[in-house]
This record gives sequence, C-alpha cells and structure tokens, in this order.
Amino acid sequence: MADSEQKKPLTKNQEKNEAKRRAKMEKFLAKQKKQQEKAAAAAGQKKEKKEKKEKKQVVEEFVNTTKPGEKKDLSAPLAASYNPKAVEAAWYQWWEKQGFFKPELVNGEPKKEGVFMIPIPPPNVTGTLHLGHALTNAIQDCLVRWNRMQGKTTLWNPGCDHAGIATQVVVEKKLMRERKLTRHDLGRGPFIDEVWKWKEEYGNHIFQQLRRLGSSFDWDRTAFTMDEKLTKAVKEAFVTMHKDGLIYRSNRLVNWCTKLRTALSNLEVENKELEGRTLLSVPDHDPNKKYEFGVLISFAYQVEDTKEEVVVATTRIETMLGDTAIAVHPADERYKHLIGKYVIHPFNGRRIQIIGDEMVERDFGTGCVKITPAHDFNDYEVGKRHNLEFINILNDDGTINENGAPFTGLKRFDAREAVIEKLKELGLYKKTEDNKMVIPICGRSGNIVEPMLKPQWWVKCKDMATAAADAVRNGEIEIQPKLSEREWFKWLDNCQDWCVSRQLWWGHQIPAYLINIDGKPLEDKDDSWVVGRNEEEALQKAYESHPDVPKEKITLTQDPDVLDTWFSSGLWPFSILGWPEQTKDMEIFYPNSILETGWDILFFWVARMVMMGIRLTGKVPFKRVFTHAMVRDAHGRKMSKSLGNVIDPIDVIEGISLELLQTRLENGNLDPREVSKAKEGQKKDFPNGIPECGTDALRFALCAYTSSGRDINLDINRVEGYRKFCNKLWNVTRFALMKLGDDFKPKENNEMTGNESLVEKWIISRLNAAIKETTENLETINLMNATTAIYNFWLYELCDVYVEAVKPVVDADDSVPGIAEKKLSMRNTLYNCLEAGLKLLHPFMPFITEELYQRLPRRPNDTIPTIMKASYPVVIESQINPQAEKDFDTINQVIHAARSLVVEYNIRQGTVYTVASSKELAELIESQNQTVVTLVKGLKELKVLVKGEPVPAGCSVNTLNEDLTVMLLVKGFVDFDGEIAKLEKKQKKTQNNYDSLLKKTQVPDYETKVKEEIREVNSTKLKALEAEIEAITKAIQNFMKLRDE
Repeated sequence: MADSEQKKPLTKNQEKNEAKRRAKMEKFLAKQKKQQEKAAAAAGQKKEKKEKKEKKQVVEEFVNTTKPGEKKDLSAPLAASYNPKAVEAAWYQWWEKQGFFKPELVNGEPKKEGVFMIPIPPPNVTGTLHLGHALTNAIQDCLVRWNRMQGKTTLWNPGCDHAGIATQVVVEKKLMRERKLTRHDLGRGPFIDEVWKWKEEYGNHIFQQLRRLGSSFDWDRTAFTMDEKLTKAVKEAFVTMHKDGLIYRSNRLVNWCTKLRTALSNLEVENKELEGRTLLSVPDHDPNKKYEFGVLISFAYQVEDTKEEVVVATTRIETMLGDTAIAVHPADERYKHLIGKYVIHPFNGRRIQIIGDEMVERDFGTGCVKITPAHDFNDYEVGKRHNLEFINILNDDGTINENGAPFTGLKRFDAREAVIEKLKELGLYKKTEDNKMVIPICGRSGNIVEPMLKPQWWVKCKDMATAAADAVRNGEIEIQPKLSEREWFKWLDNCQDWCVSRQLWWGHQIPAYLINIDGKPLEDKDDSWVVGRNEEEALQKAYESHPDVPKEKITLTQDPDVLDTWFSSGLWPFSILGWPEQTKDMEIFYPNSILETGWDILFFWVARMVMMGIRLTGKVPFKRVFTHAMVRDAHGRKMSKSLGNVIDPIDVIEGISLELLQTRLENGNLDPREVSKAKEGQKKDFPNGIPECGTDALRFALCAYTSSGRDINLDINRVEGYRKFCNKLWNVTRFALMKLGDDFKPKENNEMTGNESLVEKWIISRLNAAIKETTENLETINLMNATTAIYNFWLYELCDVYVEAVKPVVDADDSVPGIAEKKLSMRNTLYNCLEAGLKLLHPFMPFITEELYQRLPRRPNDTIPTIMKASYPVVIESQINPQAEKDFDTINQVIHAARSLVVEYNIRQGTVYTVASSKELAELIESQNQTVVTLVKGLKELKVLVKGEPVPAGCSVNTLNEDLTVMLLVKGFVDFDGEIAKLEKKQKKTQNNYDSLLKKTQVPDYETKVKEEIREVNSTKLKALEAEIEAITKAIQNFMKLRDE
C-alpha cells in the first residue's frame, strides 16, 4: 500500500527551497560540464601542440646530391632554418677543383699586392685531428683567407711529419697484432717497406679531416718529410753542418727509453710529479708487480782505513753501482778533513774519491752527495769538472750489465730492491723516507726514462742560438705574444748542444760512415767517421783522411741510426720550397711571411728552424712568429683521456650522444680503473652529449678565444652559442633577400647617394667602424677582438636595429609620397651591409658566408666566382659619420629606456613620452618616431615633448641625462594595490631569508669554525639579498607614488 501511496503536496516554502536546490544543481552540472569541455579542449590542444612540436623536431636528413667538384645547386629557395651539414656540403670540393687555393701569379711573378706564405706546422703522419690542430688551422686559415681577399699571392703549404718513434711504434704494434712478428723478425729493409705501406694506407687520414675544417691548402704542394725532395735537403744540411764543424760525434748523456731502445728528445719526455711514496707499474718489467718511487733512501759508505762512514741519500739507489765519487761542499767543516780520501764500494771494493764541489747544498740531507756521472745529468757535469771515471751500469734494454755485478742481468728496478736488501745485510742501509719528486716518462712507451751514456751525433748550438736570438732583438723576426719573446731569449741565451741521433729504423738514416781498415772498424770517435751525400762521396773523404792506407783496405759502414725528427722539421720552411736548389718558389716565398704554432714547441721547433734557416740559407726563415694558447677544458684542466674531457673536433662539428661518447671510452685503450672516472667526467661536462655545432661555429669559437693568453678554456656551450649566431645570420639574410625582392639590382658600387636617412647613415658608419676594428685586429692577430667586432656588428647593430628599422619602410604602401625612394635607399644600404658583412666574416666562417654570398644578387660587371676571391672590405673614410652615430646613439638610449619601462610594468600598447631640453633634440627624436615605435615591442605611440610642456599624471620616469627624460604612462594600466601587495609579500620572504642567513653568520666562532669558501658564499648571498630587498623597497615606493598622484 505504501508504494502506491501518493506523495503529499509540497508547501510553498518547500517548493521554493526545492527550486533553489534544482537551480544550484543545474548550475553545478553546467559548470562541471563546461570544465570538462574546457579540459578536453585543452588536452586536445596540448596533444595537438605536442604533435606539432614532435613534428617540428623531425628534421629531414640532408643528402648531398652535388657531384664531387661541381658547384652546389642553389636553385631551390633558402631553407627555413640553418643546417650546418647542408651548408657545408659540396663547397670544399668545388673550391679545391677550381684551384682557388693555389697562389695566383702574373706571368710567373707575384701580384703587386704582395705575397703571403705560411707553412703548416706538419702534423704527425700517425695523427688524427685534435683541438690543437683545429685551433692552429682555424687561426692560419683565417689569416690565409684574409690575405687572399686582399689580393695577395697567397700560399698555405700543407704536409706532414714522418714522426719517427710514433710511426715505428704504430707499425710494430700492427705487425705483432696481425702477424705475431717483430721488426727484427722482418729485418730493416722489409720493415721499412711495411711502414711505407702503412703510410700510403692511413697517412692521409688527417688531411681529409683538415678538409672538414675548410683549410684552404694548395694540396698539390703537399710535402712529407721522407719525400725525395725533403730527404735531399736533410742530407745536404747534415753534410754542410758537419763540414762547418757544427755536427760532431761524442759519447754523452742522453734521455734513453729502455723499452724502445732509443734516445729521446726532451719533448718526448713527460714529467710525472709524485707527492711522496708511490707504487707504479713499469712497462718493461713484470706486469704483475709494482715498484716503489717517490722515496729518498739513505745508506752509508765506509771511509777507507777508518771507522768513519759517510751517509748519502738517493732516489735511485740502483745507480750506486756506478758511483765514482762522493761530493761535499769544500767549506763544510764536517767533511773538510775527508776531501781527497776514499770510501770503499761495498759490492766490488772500488775506491771512490771524496771531492769538494760548490754545487753541493750543505743544508740538504747529510751534505754528502753520491756522484754517478754516467747516469745523472748534474753528476755528468761534476764528472767532467773533476775528471771522474764514467761507469755505465745498464744495457740498452735496461738490465744491469757486468759493471753492476753482482746484480748483472736483473732489470733495473728489480736491482733497486736487491741493492736495498744487500745494504741491509751489510748494515749500511739507514732509512727510507717520503720524497716529493718528478720522474721522467717516455711519451711514446710510458716507460721510465734513464739518463744513459751513448756515442751520438750532436749539433753545436751556441753560435746558431746567438744568431737566432739576435734576429729577434734586431727586429728581423717579430714574436707574439711578448711572453713568448721572453722565453725565446731565456732558452736561446742558455742553449745546450742538441743530440740528433735516434736508434730507430724509420727516419732519415744518418749520412755518416764509420771507417773500417782491413775489415776492422776504427774506435768510435769523431775522426773515425766520414760524412757524405752518398757512400761514394764519403769513401772519397775516407781515402783523403787516411792517405797512408791502400784504398782497397778501406771500407765503410753507415751509421744505422736515424736523425731526430726535429732535424728534418727544422728545415721545413725552405725544404718544402726546393732548397738546396735556388728554385722560383724559394725566390717568391722565402722567407715565409709568418709561422704560427703552439707556444709549447717554441724552442723544440721554431728556434731550430730559425737557427738552421739563418745558417743554411743566410736568411731568417720567416718574418713573424705567432704562438697560440693551449686548449684546455671549460674548467681549465688539461685535456686527458683519463678525465674524460678530451674533445674530438669532428664530434663538435657533427654532434655526438653521451651514450656514444661513453661507448668509445669502453672500447678505447684506457686503463679499466680509469674508465669509470672518465665516464663521470663526461656525464658532468656533457650530460646531453655534444650538440651539432658545425665547422663554422667551431672555427669562430676557437678564433674568438685567441688573444695573448697561454690557455684556452674551451666551453662547448660557447661553441653552440656561435651555432645560434649562424642561425641568426641565416635568418636575417633570408629575410633580407625577401625584402630586397627578386627584381632588386644593386648599384655598381657601395658609395652613398647623400639621401640616406639617419639610421642608414648610422649603420653605414658602424659598418666602417667594424671593418676598421676587424682589420686592425687581424693585422695584430688579436682574433678575439676581431671576432667581437664582427659579431657585435651583425647581431646588435645590423640584426637588432637596422633590419628592424627597415621593416616598416619596405613594407609601406608604394602610394605614400616619397616612399619608393626611401625603400630603394634602405634596400641598397641593407645590401651593402650584407655583402660587406659576409666578406668581413668569411675568413672565420668560410662555409656559411659562401652559401649566403652565392645567393646575393650581384652588382653590374661582378664576375667574381667565389667569396674567397672577393675583395676584403676596406674603410671608406667619407662614410664614417660621428654626428650620425651620436644622434642615433641618442635614439638608441630612448629605445632602451622605453623597453626597460615597458618590461618593468608589463604594459602592452602603451604610450611613451620623451621630454627634451631643446627644440632641436625634440626634432631629432620626432624624426625617428617610427623607428622607436618599431624597435620597442608593445609600444603604441611615442609623443615627443619639449621641456615645459605638460606631461600627463601617472607616468613612470627614466631620466637619461639632464637633457632627456623618457616616461611611460602607467596609470590606468596597472593595479597598483595588487602590485604593491605582491611586492610586500616578496619583500617579507626575502627579509626572512636574509635574517635567517645573517643569524647563521653571527654564531660564536663563525670565523674560525666555518670554512673560508662557505663564509665567502654566505657573504655573497647576503649582499645579493640586501640588493634584492633594496630593489623591492624602491619598487613599492614607486608604485605608491604613482598610485597617489
């Protein structure tokens, strides 16, 4: 019954309440529906945006369809965005095929504009491109392209060095890996054949990488230090210098690698610093064993026929086997009575004299020093002074020889341990203590270098060094920067003789022959050898030196050693030009214009070129030397595989993921223990890998770092920044070409008409200022300032100001009176800036400038095929306009002040007022009204007033100077109370942060207990918070003032 019972009718109040309830529910449901629709729409938009974004990220892979050597097809419109891979494709092959890199001669003679010649510092034939090469080539190609554009006969001569040790090691490893053979298994001749095969197969790899950098070498002149032409020069130099008494044979100390069994140059020796006791593996010893270094070992010698003993200390205890003296200071009262007496060697009974020598430091150690003349460079000098016996204790492989009995046959560091044990047995061992020291490491084998006494060929350097130093002192050669010049004198004024023998097979075999009489070689001393360009010439000299010996009894044996690689490299500036022949190239290109290289080889290479050049040609080899900095990582650390901070230039050009970087580490030859450390370094420095930057951006960045410093801390973010600069160049040129129009024909020259507007006069004057500054800095090789001048012109003057100012004029209706003339004038000015700007930039960024230059319309009768043959911009004095620059600087001040106010108050479509102190100033600003409105985004209008005219209430004021004020009308546009409330909330939060931090700094003993670096951070934070509070307070006061006006 209840279910069928009718409901009671509602009272009026109940009906009223029910109606309200239903209305509320309907309203709620409608609102919910609306929110759901809004959310769905937003989701759809988000999805659509995401899809668009994802679609945008998909960049079609560029495929180069231009046939190698042909000119790139530019018939398609300029792409919407810059793609370095697409831009850099095809141009280099076309340049090379067209012969644009070759020096231009007129009837076989250089052009009237002059000659510019620079030789490449020859990279090792084993080398692959690294950032040092990239820096060298960026600088040199910049100078080469600049000089070429000045119309000079320009030559950049390429080539590579045979790299004796490096190449021999590479080929030996290859033989062992692939065929399980040593070079001795093959024999010298067949091994040399294997090296030549390797060179032909792999030796040109670095040349292809140099092409990637855009290096404009004359490749037909590529030289190799083992080529026939250069080998002839090497023989001639050796024979001539030997004849002149500059090369001699002597048994002297050298740096010896016991693993490679050869003498080393100082540059091939790396110094490893040890803070104290360190256990190290040694390559030619037991790989499962570590040896102790970084300690000072003290032991005693017994004084002959007494109970006295003399305690000495050494870091190389095994060398005591070759001791021939104990040195004390002659004025040392402790040991005066012992001078002239002897100690007895504990192992062989040899009498060892105690000598007095002032080189001994009385306060160091015990004041007694063991002297081993055959195994220590300082002791060698002492040995010569005191006519001591020189006892060599080592075989070439580093094992102890018969002079080191009873330890004969032991490897040198195994002998170290055995000597200590024996001294302990005899009660002569005293102590071992930590000792900070440096140990010499062979850069090629990683082995510890030994000073060894060896008969070698030496070059007398004193007179040649004096001549080289004088060449700089008298101005024949200029060295930059000045710091390098000081080092030049420091080295050359104290130059030692140079060992040029190397116990290798790959290299220039020394053209010296040991005389044999009746089949027996003469004793190995200087006059037992003859030198000749060939064996016949040498044999004739042997006959002349031994006139009493029948000719048939005299035979010769050529020295199996080869010359130090630096010997042939020292001839590089003239051997590549055909010396010793007096060729046309020698006449035109010698001396070279400049030698550019790293400061670290100033002595090893540059000084030797100057010494040998003056001696052999009678002229300095080049007129100028510029030494660039060492490339380090962004943190200033030396690039090292173990740190994971080594950067391959090709990776910067093409881009690479972090994953691939780390895979390379895993597959490399790095010690497994160092791989994880290197990986962490890569994660920190390149969390997202290295972005694709392109060649132009890399070159520009490297040049932008180049001034007079010794180090470059290369930050990849900066290189990426210059890639964005390339994008800006691309976009502005694309825009300009659209605004110029297809029918635009530039004038025959870049002269002004006299009808240019202020902004045109300003940009033309600024262009000439950029040309002047760039040229002056190219002349002094301050590429940092040169790139800054170009960058600032393009970005901050042409792009940010002039191009923006052009838009409203070129887009204006042609029916406006006088607009056609204005358009044409502004287009011509825009063209002039583009053309000159690209030329100005070309030496630094060859690819993008060629690509864009080729798309510019050409002036009448302009048939120049490539930008690299175009004339470099020169300053036109009549176009430098200080008044126009001053006037437009005033306009720029107005623009920047207006922008600042608009941004500060976040007003769109606002009105800016300027109040000028004079009618003339007001007229100037009024004449540029449209420019100001165009360049201040969000500005509706500019009203120009003269001082005294009424200004509306509620304006925010920016006083530029006593003559000019800029104001923005903010009343009616800003909720002052709301802004004040926001700022007060922010002020309170900032004040709380300040108070909290201040309280931490006021605790007892803060200055002593808290680390200095933390105190510095806190102090910096407090100052920043104080400044923020002050700025917020001023903003609140400003809003209150405006509100209450």
